[in-house]
Amino acid sequence: MTGLIERYRARLPVSADTPVVTLGEGSTPLLPAPRLGAELGVELYLKVEGANPTGSFKDRGMTLAVTKAVEEGSTAVICASTGNTSASAAAYAARAGLRCAVVVPEGRIALGKLAQAQASGARVVQIAGGFDEALTAVRALCERQPITLVNNLNPYRLEGQKTASFEICEELGDAPDWLCIPVGNGGNITAYWKGFEEALASGEARRPPALLACQARGAASLLRGPLDRPETVATAIRIGRPVRREEALDALSRSEGRAVALEDRQILDAFRRLPAAEGVFCEPASAASFAGLVQARADGTIPEGARVVCVLTGHGLKDPDTAIGEAERPRRCGATLAEIEQAVLAG
Repeated sequence: MTGLIERYRARLPVSADTPVVTLGEGSTPLLPAPRLGAELGVELYLKVEGANPTGSFKDRGMTLAVTKAVEEGSTAVICASTGNTSASAAAYAARAGLRCAVVVPEGRIALGKLAQAQASGARVVQIAGGFDEALTAVRALCERQPITLVNNLNPYRLEGQKTASFEICEELGDAPDWLCIPVGNGGNITAYWKGFEEALASGEARRPPALLACQARGAASLLRGPLDRPETVATAIRIGRPVRREEALDALSRSEGRAVALEDRQILDAFRRLPAAEGVFCEPASAASFAGLVQARADGTIPEGARVVCVLTGHGLKDPDTAIGEAERPRRCGATLAEIEQAVLAG
């Protein structure tokens, strides 16, 4: 399978001699969601970024960030992470033969993501602090040591992530009316807007979408300003001081969109509804995009009949503990046919 650098080479900062590091990322499904769309009165599509190699959208930016690190002669990469970036950085560094270190908040990272980073051989450092403290530390470390930072402060990350907008326009024949997207550090919404603007300039879209930035209320930095102690069950967007906050706000303004703050219960309800209604299992932070759509339909922000894309940023197996905690407990019974039949058919 061709990775996104080869697919969009002419639109990315690479040359014919660039040594591409890829795991076959990109080209993720844009699935119609007819049942949930009918419930909400919209034409709904789900951009399933959990189908990327390490299970999240981070792979789009990481393929280019690590490719450019190799091209520039780097031998090591580092990131701060709430989970998905660490898994992606570790995998692409392993693919390229680079050393990788990831700095994560102790006890505040989903175990599925931590396991991925460890399995790929990264040096995992857990700190007694949050993501914002971790990012401050790795930025300072990169100024002292010859290590490449691969957080979304790395401009190549956004260049790779913008390709999701190209794919959406290609699939739909235009941009959607609205794009609902979870926001943590602000990089992905900034990248999507960049991609839609480029699609508009190339004639692939007639007009860009309005953006709905979906945040947890306990980490709603776009609406509330920087937060010292962000809190939410959606660990991937538990960020209080997003480094791309101003760019994200600019994208919202220019798209004539808005930001919404969601209660954790709204996010968890969406987390359950998506697989139950459409068979698409995503992590809680991803479900914030659908929860935001539900709220935006209820308050009239998104009109009936609109064409809407919800970006699902990561796979549900990234956070199995939350999935198990929200699911109905398995029924127990004996091993006879009669007992199993009764358990299966019981109301």
